[in-house]
Amino acid sequence: MGAHMKTTIEISDNLLARAKARAREQKTTLRSLIEKSLAATLDLPISKSKATPVTFKGKGLSAEFADADWSKIRDAIYE
Repeated sequence: MGAHMKTTIEISDNLLARAKARAREQKTTLRSLIEKSLAATLDLPISKSKATPVTFKGKGLSAEFADADWSKIRDAIYE
C-alpha cells in the first residue's frame, strides 16, 4: 500500500459500534475494515441511469400561464 494520511471523519455511534463489532468478528482492525469497505464501494460502477420523467395527460399549461415566466408560475403555486 502507498502512503497514508491521517484524517478524521464523523459517523454515527451506532455505525461505529457495528463496524468495530464486524472488525472483531473478522479479526481485523477497524482501519482495515474501513479501507476495504471504502475501496469496494469505490470500485462499483457508477449508475448511469437517469430518472424517468413523470408526465400527465393534458393539454399543457392553461392560457393564463402559456407565455408566463417561471416566477409567475411559482408565485401562483404558493398562493
